[in-house]
Amino acid sequence: MNAPEPVTADPEPHVMHTYARLPMAMSHGRGCWVWDTHGKKYLDGLGGIAVNTLGHAHPKLVPALQEQIGRLIHTSNYYASPLQESLASTLCELSGLDRVFFCNSGLEANEAALKIARKFGHNKGIDRPEVIVYEKAFHGRSIATLSATANPKIHAGFEPLVEGFVRVPLNDVAAIDEVANTRPNVVAVFLEVIQGEGGVNPATMDYLRAIRRLCDENDWLLMLDEVQCGIGRTGKWFAHQWAGILPDVMPLAKGLGSGVPVGAVVCGPRAATVLQPGNHGTTFGGNALAMRAGIETLRIMQEENLLENASVVGTALRAGLVRELSGVTGVVEIRGQGLMLGIELDRPCGDLLGRAAEAGLLLSVTSDRVVRLVPPLILCAAEAEQIVAILSPLIKSFLQEAVPS
Repeated sequence: MNAPEPVTADPEPHVMHTYARLPMAMSHGRGCWVWDTHGKKYLDGLGGIAVNTLGHAHPKLVPALQEQIGRLIHTSNYYASPLQESLASTLCELSGLDRVFFCNSGLEANEAALKIARKFGHNKGIDRPEVIVYEKAFHGRSIATLSATANPKIHAGFEPLVEGFVRVPLNDVAAIDEVANTRPNVVAVFLEVIQGEGGVNPATMDYLRAIRRLCDENDWLLMLDEVQCGIGRTGKWFAHQWAGILPDVMPLAKGLGSGVPVGAVVCGPRAATVLQPGNHGTTFGGNALAMRAGIETLRIMQEENLLENASVVGTALRAGLVRELSGVTGVVEIRGQGLMLGIELDRPCGDLLGRAAEAGLLLSVTSDRVVRLVPPLILCAAEAEQIVAILSPLIKSFLQEAVPS
């Protein structure tokens, strides 16, 4: 097989410039490591943005997907799908919920959740249903999901936004109480258990329990976006399970297929039958390859005890970052859980993306000032310490030379 051509100054003259790419392209990966087309090696602290649950070229996943490609990739949702039923059954068992709709991405899963909320409201006789959403939230880039998202930069140029969203601050129960007393058309609360793109901001466990109670009292749906923080990333299958609650609607994606695009909406009894034939659908969603990827991902996670690994190695990674960065001027907070961590600085730090790559580490900067780490769940303790050893001096050096804005 011929090696890919190295990236040049203008590597994609025919591709829409919707991404501010770094001047590098990846060739192949093994475990938590990837190599670019020039042969340089990187420790993957980004995991394809929380997607590559099993890392790269996992020796159990690869042959399973090869076998599936040789058998069946896609037919149609006109027919029953044993693979869909198998993956849905596992997700229901792990979540305690009842039914699953499969799609292709987190955006599609969140879009489906919003449709469920509106249909739920219309079924109750509410003509203009409203959904509570959050400051710093991110739910996608379709017109509806970007309207639910809080970032003005994502809104800009795509107005008018979709109506029907009521925005509140995270972890403020009084704000929800006020909405309950003043907005009779509210039908659902929609939040990320840990905000990802908004800066790795966790909802507190007490807040999640309070919102569950309020949803029950007001006959609202509790819709928990677990697209980024779910599938074992925090050390439990789903981040809300730390609070001991059940949602009514739970969108999933990212890590569910270990790199094969797949999304899902998992619903409890109050939401499981809201959508009926003709209300929603998808061409590619639930195809055989994506379903096999989800089945194998969950099976391998269980076999290799990756939930415990995410918890133990994530705790070690966070402890190492705290050890090296606590008290450093310019470091505001280190937060998150398991292998979803954010390091907030007191100034924009987008330059660290390129600097880390030069030093052999892949990561991201989100919400302008937060270094985000979401590595594969197979990360080992030694690799976690390597992340600390590479990243800590980069942050210290950056803070010494950069001026807060």
